[in-house]
Amino acid sequence: METEKMDFIAAFSDPQAVARYTQGPPRYMPGFADVQRMAGVLLAERAPREASVLVLGAGGGLELKAFADLQPAWRFVGVDPAAPMLDLARRTVGEHAARVELVHGLIGDAPEGPFDAATCLLTLHFLPPAERLRTVGEIRRRLKPGAPFVAAHSSFPQGAGERAAWLSRYAAFAVASGADPAEAEKARAAVAAALGTLEPEHDEAILREAGFSDVTMFYAAFTWRGWVAYA
Repeated sequence: METEKMDFIAAFSDPQAVARYTQGPPRYMPGFADVQRMAGVLLAERAPREASVLVLGAGGGLELKAFADLQPAWRFVGVDPAAPMLDLARRTVGEHAARVELVHGLIGDAPEGPFDAATCLLTLHFLPPAERLRTVGEIRRRLKPGAPFVAAHSSFPQGAGERAAWLSRYAAFAVASGADPAEAEKARAAVAAALGTLEPEHDEAILREAGFSDVTMFYAAFTWRGWVAYA
Protein backbone atom coordinates (compact mmCIF):
# COMPACT_ATOMS: atom_id res chain seq x y z
CA MET A 1 0.00 0.00 0.00
CA GLU A 2 2.80 2.45 0.79
CA THR A 3 3.77 3.11 -2.85
CA GLU A 4 0.17 3.64 -3.96
CA LYS A 5 -0.46 5.89 -0.96
CA MET A 6 2.53 8.08 -1.74
CA ASP A 7 1.59 8.25 -5.43
CA PHE A 8 -1.86 9.63 -4.86
CA ILE A 9 -0.76 11.97 -2.09
CA ALA A 10 1.94 13.38 -4.39
CA ALA A 11 -0.64 13.91 -7.13
CA PHE A 12 -2.60 16.23 -4.81
CA SER A 13 0.41 18.04 -3.41
CA ASP A 14 1.51 19.72 -6.63
CA PRO A 15 0.69 23.45 -6.32
CA GLN A 16 -0.53 23.74 -9.92
CA ALA A 17 -2.77 20.69 -9.55
CA VAL A 18 -4.21 22.08 -6.31
CA ALA A 19 -4.86 25.46 -7.93
CA ARG A 20 -6.80 23.77 -10.75
CA TYR A 21 -8.66 21.31 -8.55
CA THR A 22 -11.99 23.10 -8.24
CA GLN A 23 -12.31 23.23 -12.04
CA GLY A 24 -11.24 19.61 -12.60
CA PRO A 25 -13.84 17.26 -11.05
CA PRO A 26 -16.91 18.87 -12.69
CA ARG A 27 -15.34 18.29 -16.11
CA TYR A 28 -14.63 14.61 -15.48
CA MET A 29 -17.57 13.53 -13.32
CA PRO A 30 -21.06 14.00 -14.77
CA GLY A 31 -23.32 15.73 -12.25
CA PHE A 32 -20.46 16.42 -9.85
CA ALA A 33 -22.29 19.11 -7.83
CA ASP A 34 -25.53 17.12 -7.93
CA VAL A 35 -23.75 14.10 -6.40
CA GLN A 36 -22.75 16.29 -3.46
CA ARG A 37 -26.31 17.54 -3.07
CA MET A 38 -27.70 14.00 -3.35
CA ALA A 39 -25.21 12.85 -0.72
CA GLY A 40 -26.42 15.62 1.59
CA VAL A 41 -30.03 14.60 1.05
CA LEU A 42 -29.26 10.93 1.75
CA LEU A 43 -27.36 11.74 4.93
CA ALA A 44 -30.17 14.02 6.15
CA GLU A 45 -32.72 11.20 5.89
CA ARG A 46 -31.28 9.66 9.07
CA ALA A 47 -28.82 12.14 10.56
CA PRO A 48 -30.11 14.40 13.35
CA ARG A 49 -30.49 18.15 12.99
CA GLU A 50 -27.19 18.80 14.81
CA ALA A 51 -25.27 15.91 13.26
CA SER A 52 -21.56 15.25 13.49
CA VAL A 53 -20.34 14.16 10.05
CA LEU A 54 -17.07 12.49 9.08
CA VAL A 55 -15.82 13.43 5.59
CA LEU A 56 -12.92 11.27 4.42
CA GLY A 57 -11.00 12.67 1.46
CA ALA A 58 -12.09 16.19 2.33
CA GLY A 59 -9.25 18.02 0.57
CA GLY A 60 -10.47 20.88 -1.56
CA GLY A 61 -13.49 21.38 0.68
CA LEU A 62 -16.11 21.25 -2.06
CA GLU A 63 -18.36 18.66 -0.41
CA LEU A 64 -17.80 20.20 3.01
CA LYS A 65 -19.11 23.52 1.70
CA ALA A 66 -22.02 21.83 -0.10
CA PHE A 67 -23.09 19.96 3.04
CA ALA A 68 -22.64 23.01 5.27
CA ASP A 69 -24.73 25.12 2.90
CA LEU A 70 -27.52 22.53 3.10
CA GLN A 71 -27.39 21.94 6.87
CA PRO A 72 -26.59 24.99 9.02
CA ALA A 73 -26.45 23.01 12.30
CA TRP A 74 -24.18 20.15 11.20
CA ARG A 75 -20.55 19.97 12.30
CA PHE A 76 -17.84 18.25 10.29
CA VAL A 77 -14.50 16.51 10.64
CA GLY A 78 -12.70 16.48 7.29
CA VAL A 79 -9.72 14.15 6.84
CA ASP A 80 -7.21 14.21 3.98
CA PRO A 81 -3.57 13.11 3.55
CA ALA A 82 -2.54 16.02 1.30
CA ALA A 83 -1.74 19.17 3.28
CA PRO A 84 -2.08 21.57 0.29
CA MET A 85 -5.57 20.21 -0.37
CA LEU A 86 -6.52 20.87 3.25
CA ASP A 87 -5.26 24.43 2.85
CA LEU A 88 -7.59 24.76 -0.14
CA ALA A 89 -10.43 23.29 1.94
CA ARG A 90 -9.92 25.96 4.60
CA ARG A 91 -10.37 28.64 1.96
CA THR A 92 -13.30 26.90 0.31
CA VAL A 93 -15.48 26.42 3.39
CA GLY A 94 -15.26 30.16 4.07
CA GLU A 95 -17.98 31.28 6.47
CA HIS A 96 -18.53 27.71 7.66
CA ALA A 97 -14.99 27.35 9.04
CA ALA A 98 -16.12 27.38 12.67
CA ARG A 99 -18.12 24.18 12.07
CA VAL A 100 -15.29 22.33 10.30
CA GLU A 101 -12.33 20.55 11.89
CA LEU A 102 -9.68 19.50 9.38
CA VAL A 103 -7.36 16.57 10.10
CA HIS A 104 -4.18 15.87 8.13
CA GLY A 105 -3.87 12.12 7.64
CA LEU A 106 -5.69 8.93 6.72
CA ILE A 107 -8.68 7.23 8.32
CA GLY A 108 -6.55 6.04 11.23
CA ASP A 109 -5.94 9.68 12.14
CA ALA A 110 -9.67 10.50 12.34
CA PRO A 111 -11.35 10.92 15.73
CA GLU A 112 -13.09 7.83 17.06
CA GLY A 113 -16.51 9.48 16.98
CA PRO A 114 -19.08 8.07 17.06
CA PHE A 115 -20.37 10.10 14.11
CA ASP A 116 -23.96 10.50 12.94
CA ALA A 117 -23.01 10.14 9.27
CA ALA A 118 -20.01 9.86 6.94
CA THR A 119 -19.01 10.33 3.32
CA CYS A 120 -16.08 9.37 1.13
CA LEU A 121 -16.31 10.98 -2.30
CA LEU A 122 -13.80 10.59 -5.16
CA THR A 123 -11.32 8.85 -2.87
CA LEU A 124 -11.70 5.07 -2.53
CA HIS A 125 -10.68 4.42 -6.13
CA PHE A 126 -7.12 5.33 -5.13
CA LEU A 127 -6.92 2.33 -2.79
CA PRO A 128 -6.35 -1.33 -3.70
CA PRO A 129 -9.05 -3.76 -2.51
CA ALA A 130 -7.51 -4.81 0.82
CA GLU A 131 -6.79 -1.23 1.86
CA ARG A 132 -10.21 -0.13 0.63
CA LEU A 133 -11.88 -2.78 2.81
CA ARG A 134 -9.80 -1.74 5.83
CA THR A 135 -10.63 1.93 5.28
CA VAL A 136 -14.36 1.34 4.87
CA GLY A 137 -14.32 -0.86 7.96
CA GLU A 138 -12.65 1.93 9.95
CA ILE A 139 -15.30 4.38 8.76
CA ARG A 140 -18.07 2.04 9.88
CA ARG A 141 -16.43 1.53 13.27
CA ARG A 142 -16.63 5.29 13.83
CA LEU A 143 -20.37 5.50 13.06
CA LYS A 144 -23.35 5.19 15.35
CA PRO A 145 -25.60 2.16 14.69
CA GLY A 146 -27.79 2.82 11.67
CA ALA A 147 -25.84 5.92 10.62
CA PRO A 148 -25.71 6.60 6.85
CA PHE A 149 -22.56 6.40 4.77
CA VAL A 150 -22.29 7.73 1.21
CA ALA A 151 -19.44 6.72 -1.11
CA ALA A 152 -18.94 7.77 -4.73
CA HIS A 153 -15.91 7.13 -6.92
CA SER A 154 -14.65 5.64 -10.16
CA SER A 155 -16.19 2.19 -10.58
CA PHE A 156 -17.05 0.56 -13.91
CA PRO A 157 -16.89 -2.74 -15.83
CA GLN A 158 -13.34 -4.07 -16.02
CA GLY A 159 -13.65 -6.58 -18.88
CA ALA A 160 -11.03 -5.97 -21.58
CA GLY A 161 -13.36 -4.51 -24.20
CA GLU A 162 -15.70 -2.79 -21.77
CA ARG A 163 -12.93 -1.14 -19.77
CA ALA A 164 -11.35 0.50 -22.81
CA ALA A 165 -14.71 1.74 -24.09
CA TRP A 166 -15.67 3.33 -20.78
CA LEU A 167 -12.27 4.97 -20.38
CA SER A 168 -12.63 6.51 -23.84
CA ARG A 169 -16.04 7.86 -22.84
CA TYR A 170 -14.54 9.24 -19.63
CA ALA A 171 -12.05 11.28 -21.66
CA ALA A 172 -14.61 12.29 -24.29
CA PHE A 173 -16.96 13.63 -21.62
CA ALA A 174 -14.15 15.72 -20.15
CA VAL A 175 -13.37 17.22 -23.56
CA ALA A 176 -17.06 17.91 -24.15
CA SER A 177 -17.10 19.68 -20.77
CA GLY A 178 -14.22 21.97 -21.70
CA ALA A 179 -11.10 20.04 -20.71
CA ASP A 180 -8.01 20.31 -22.89
CA PRO A 181 -7.88 17.17 -25.08
CA ALA A 182 -4.25 16.49 -24.17
CA GLU A 183 -5.05 16.77 -20.45
CA ALA A 184 -8.07 14.51 -20.88
CA GLU A 185 -5.90 11.89 -22.57
CA LYS A 186 -3.37 12.10 -19.73
CA ALA A 187 -6.20 11.59 -17.26
CA ARG A 188 -7.53 8.61 -19.24
CA ALA A 189 -4.09 7.02 -19.27
CA ALA A 190 -3.67 7.62 -15.53
CA VAL A 191 -7.01 5.98 -14.75
CA ALA A 192 -6.16 3.10 -17.08
CA ALA A 193 -2.93 2.49 -15.17
CA ALA A 194 -4.56 2.75 -11.73
CA LEU A 195 -4.71 -0.38 -9.61
CA GLY A 196 -7.70 0.66 -7.54
CA THR A 197 -10.56 0.68 -10.04
CA LEU A 198 -13.03 -2.14 -9.44
CA GLU A 199 -16.26 -3.49 -10.89
CA PRO A 200 -19.32 -1.92 -9.22
CA GLU A 201 -20.31 -5.33 -7.88
CA HIS A 202 -16.92 -5.65 -6.18
CA ASP A 203 -17.29 -2.20 -4.62
CA GLU A 204 -20.71 -3.15 -3.25
CA ALA A 205 -19.32 -6.39 -1.85
CA ILE A 206 -16.60 -4.47 0.00
CA LEU A 207 -19.20 -2.26 1.67
CA ARG A 208 -21.12 -5.32 2.82
CA GLU A 209 -17.99 -7.13 3.98
CA ALA A 210 -17.07 -4.07 6.05
CA GLY A 211 -20.38 -4.47 7.89
CA PHE A 212 -22.66 -2.01 6.12
CA SER A 213 -26.25 -3.01 5.38
CA ASP A 214 -28.91 -1.94 2.87
CA VAL A 215 -26.24 -1.02 0.29
CA THR A 216 -28.02 0.84 -2.51
CA MET A 217 -26.62 2.45 -5.64
CA PHE A 218 -28.03 5.95 -6.06
CA TYR A 219 -25.81 7.27 -8.86
CA ALA A 220 -24.32 5.87 -12.06
CA ALA A 221 -22.75 7.93 -14.84
CA PHE A 222 -20.14 6.67 -17.31
CA THR A 223 -17.18 5.52 -15.14
CA TRP A 224 -18.66 6.68 -11.82
CA ARG A 225 -20.90 5.07 -9.21
CA GLY A 226 -22.30 6.15 -5.85
CA TRP A 227 -23.83 4.18 -2.97
CA VAL A 228 -25.61 4.81 0.29
CA ALA A 229 -25.31 2.24 3.07
CA TYR A 230 -25.95 2.04 6.81
CA ALA A 231 -23.80 1.12 9.79
